[in-house]
Amino acid sequence: MTDLQQLRSLVLSEAQRQAFLDELRGCLPPPHYERVQAMTELLPELLLLLEQKSMSIGRLRQLVFGATTESSRNVCGGPPKEPTRKAKRRGHGRRGQHTYTGAVRVPVPHPTHQHGDGCPGCGKGKLRRQKQPATAVTVSAQPPVGAEIHEMERLRCDGCGTVFTATTPAGVGLEKYDVNVGVMVGLLRYGSGMPFYRLERLQESVGVPLPSSIQWEQANRAAEALGPVVDHLIYLGAQAAMVYTDDTTMRVGALRRAIQAETDPERTGIFTTGIVCEAGEHSIRLFFTGRKHAGENLARVLAEREAGLAAPLHMSDGLPCNEPKGHPTQPCKCNIHARRNFVDITGAFPEECQAVLASFAEIYQVEARCRDQGLDPEARLKLHQAESGPAMERLKKSFTTQLEKKKVEPNSGLGKAIKYMLDRWEALTRFLVVAGAPLDNNVTERLLKTAIQHRKNSLSYRSARGAEVGDAFMSIIQTCVANRINPFEYLVAVVKHQPAVKADPGRWLPWNYQETLAAAQTSPPS
Repeated sequence: MTDLQQLRSLVLSEAQRQAFLDELRGCLPPPHYERVQAMTELLPELLLLLEQKSMSIGRLRQLVFGATTESSRNVCGGPPKEPTRKAKRRGHGRRGQHTYTGAVRVPVPHPTHQHGDGCPGCGKGKLRRQKQPATAVTVSAQPPVGAEIHEMERLRCDGCGTVFTATTPAGVGLEKYDVNVGVMVGLLRYGSGMPFYRLERLQESVGVPLPSSIQWEQANRAAEALGPVVDHLIYLGAQAAMVYTDDTTMRVGALRRAIQAETDPERTGIFTTGIVCEAGEHSIRLFFTGRKHAGENLARVLAEREAGLAAPLHMSDGLPCNEPKGHPTQPCKCNIHARRNFVDITGAFPEECQAVLASFAEIYQVEARCRDQGLDPEARLKLHQAESGPAMERLKKSFTTQLEKKKVEPNSGLGKAIKYMLDRWEALTRFLVVAGAPLDNNVTERLLKTAIQHRKNSLSYRSARGAEVGDAFMSIIQTCVANRINPFEYLVAVVKHQPAVKADPGRWLPWNYQETLAAAQTSPPS
């Protein structure tokens, strides 16, 4: 047995791991038990890192022991940064009352005065209601899922024995679980990474039992209502002028068993693809889990693109599997991925890598200025052409010279990093040619953290349907977050109005559903 096989044999399935931990729970003190639990969670992640073909020892060392960021100062070293006094960042203090968008607001009228009354102070003017009331915020705790028990009084005649029971209130008892239960369960699991079994234990501790099986039934029920909205978001995303894509590995039990049953599987990987579509003023976030790579999932989206539209900008890393075959795009490649190739080999080629990282620092300083000044795409393009263009040209000239004069071994780490950039130079410098073209794929990297969080906490999906439900919830939740919409309120509205959503999903999107609700409330009954 090889070392890797021996290591793989130590990795337990979720059921085996849970049984192992349950057996140890009563045998170890709590601190020791928590440490063993953390080790059993870490081992599968470490094995995944070791199995990646692109994982170098330096990269693994940096992931485990290295700096938390890839900034030039952390990678290349240098004198400590002089402390500077910065203005306090917004959002790093007390939260204003306007940020409590989900709070119940209770109007409190003045006990003695009303709008239009004479002023008791001066006796001349009249009191006018102010647009902004005084506020007092009270924050209280409650279980994620609550319950109400209606106790209908029963009266029994002591003569004839007839029992008279109070009438059940209207709407009570029709369904035990309200539609918002599935919404909350989906929001917790697919939005915050809380597995069903953890929520089950939490609900048990607050006296409102909610078994894992019930959680799945309710989440699956809610996801069925989300289907038309997800399909419409895919259609709208297909019309976007700019798309971003990336992959991360995922675990789906049923798919893994199907792959293992195949004699000679064409592909053994399982992935979750994140796709960001910038459609005008709205941002659409989509997830797809299965055996397809990002390019194949993007091709599925672009298949719904209307004829006559210009090819969209497509940002991704440099892997060929990210290209949507059969659908023309303007490829943009991620400069952060290109930069990371030099970060990984800084220890072996310090001087050469420091020069490259310094050039990238110039480019990102320009990008930061564009963002801080709120430049439009055309103004941003001109600034990058004037200031970032020379830096990129110096890099290209340096790379070409080093290869032509054979100052770099082509098969060395530095040679491969240089060749990676030169082979993709046109796509890496698209931001110098096309207005609005992005520099990197960071937006999709951040998006995929949702799927990675789910993978780390829940370990796997059980079935392909489970993956579909997770994709639907994640797509809706992250699209709401990107457009500053309350995901819980939106999901509840969609589930409660399922027939209307199915009939016309275009009127029930995160950015217009409130107008649809308002119109439905004001329209006379038919």
